[in-house]
Amino acid sequence: MSLQSTNPICLPAPAPLSAIASGWNPVCQITYTRDTWVKLLQSPSEYAFDEAKLLCQESPDTWLAWVPDHGEVVLDRSDFYC
Repeated sequence: MSLQSTNPICLPAPAPLSAIASGWNPVCQITYTRDTWVKLLQSPSEYAFDEAKLLCQESPDTWLAWVPDHGEVVLDRSDFYC
């Protein structure tokens, strides 16, 4: 599968160890667009891909997305890498 993105790759700064230990999950402040492929933090099922194509934004923090071998899902911004 080829990744298609109109956005530059965003590599977030490493979180402090105390933040990682507490389970805090930083969210990148990047603007996503429709048809952007994103890397999922956790696949929605054992057989589904670990990438999703953003279809449309439902709210400031959620996207309707399509995951190959799974189907449509609603993703929170904290569910995928930027």
